[in-house]
Parts: sequence; C-alpha cells; structure tokens
Amino acid sequence: MSPTPKQARQHRRKAKATDRTHNVNAFRVEGSWNDRPDKPAATKTPDKRKAYRIARTWATDGAYVIVQEHTGWDTWRTLDEFDGPALLAEQRAAHRAAVEEARQRAEEAERRLADAEARDLEQAALERLMMCPPVPREATGRVTARHTAGARP
Repeated sequence: MSPTPKQARQHRRKAKATDRTHNVNAFRVEGSWNDRPDKPAATKTPDKRKAYRIARTWATDGAYVIVQEHTGWDTWRTLDEFDGPALLAEQRAAHRAAVEEARQRAEEAERRLADAEARDLEQAALERLMMCPPVPREATGRVTARHTAGARP
C-alpha cells in the first residue's frame, strides 16, 4: 500500500534538545527583619551560590535568614540559618574591642614616649653636669668631716 499524499507530508515531530523534566534544583531564601516583622522577604533561585550570597547580604542588613533546598513536591529542607541581629551584635562588639585595643596601644605608646623624653632630659642633665669642671675647695688643710678626723670641731 502506498502512502497517500497527506500521509507523505506528515513527519515525526523532533524532540527538543533541552531537558524539560522538573528536576529538584531550587533553593529558597527567606528573611525577616525585627524592625519590620510584617514584611518578610523570600526568593527562589536554582543557583546555590546566588542563594547564599542573598542570604549573607540580608544577614548583614540585620535579617534572620533561612536557606532551604527543594526536596520535591513542595517540600523544603533547611540548609542554613543566619541570625543577622546576632551577627551584627558580634561585629559591633568586635569593633568596640578593636577600638579599645587601639586606644590602649596609643596610651602605651604615649607613656613610652613620655618615659623616653624624661630619660633623655635626665641624660642631658647628667651630661651637662659631667662637662662642668670640678669646683675648687678652700685649701685650709683642715679636715672638716667628723667621722674622718675623729675629733670635735
């Protein structure tokens, strides 16, 4: 049996080159801020790095962030949680400690500088004293110190 002209024109549809199956590769980032709890934020992305980048950005802004991975059929598994307010408090405490340490180092350096200046002044005074010629005494021939002469004056 020969094909009819209509059947000859029909051809088999080619499959698409891309994969259209719904793979489980989504990540969700949810964030909530203490100063605006009624406006949480959420975003989905197939890129894990992008999800973590968003999570770090929101955490530095002071949000409590949860990073989740899609496990299929609208179920999510928590990968990480970032406590933004706690991270900010740690950063502030570390900054205060660094400032205090820098202040203490500056005070110590100032103290060392003052001690060095005092030593230099004392050294200069001793040098001036050593450069003066000895003072001549009265040449009376008489011993004036009691403990040396053993006699009363």
